[in-house]
Parts: sequence; C-alpha cells; structure tokens
Amino acid sequence: MNDFDAPELYEIRLNGHLDDRWADWFEGFSFTRASDGTTILSGAVADQAALHGLLRKVRDLGLPLISVIQVGNNQ
Repeated sequence: MNDFDAPELYEIRLNGHLDDRWADWFEGFSFTRASDGTTILSGAVADQAALHGLLRKVRDLGLPLISVIQVGNNQ
C-alpha cells in the first residue's frame, strides 16, 4: 500500500455542538465539544470520495463549517 492508498486522519471543526445522537451518522468519528461552542469531528477517511461524502453530511446538518484539517495518516 502506498501513501495515496492509506486512510488519512482529519479534524473537521463545526460551529455549534453536535449531540451524541449524531454518532451513528458519523460512524468511526469521535466528537469533541469545545468550550468555544464548536465541535471537532476526528477520524480516518479512506479517500477523497469518502471525504466529500463526509462533507456532504456536514452540509446537510446545516452547521457552519469552520475548518477541515488533515492531521496525518492512519498507518
């Protein structure tokens, strides 16, 4: 497996706090509710298509997207 095939770790920051009931929708991602009123979703994304699917889910929630940061790979 080369570096392009390895799942990448991402942190996605949203304005607002996500409730635990959304955990199933974002399977495999952990939620951190920050004191500044934001939520950070952290987890591995298999490829660019999966990242775009995840961002569509974020869009569908209606919470403003603050940032998407690639923090490393999951090897």
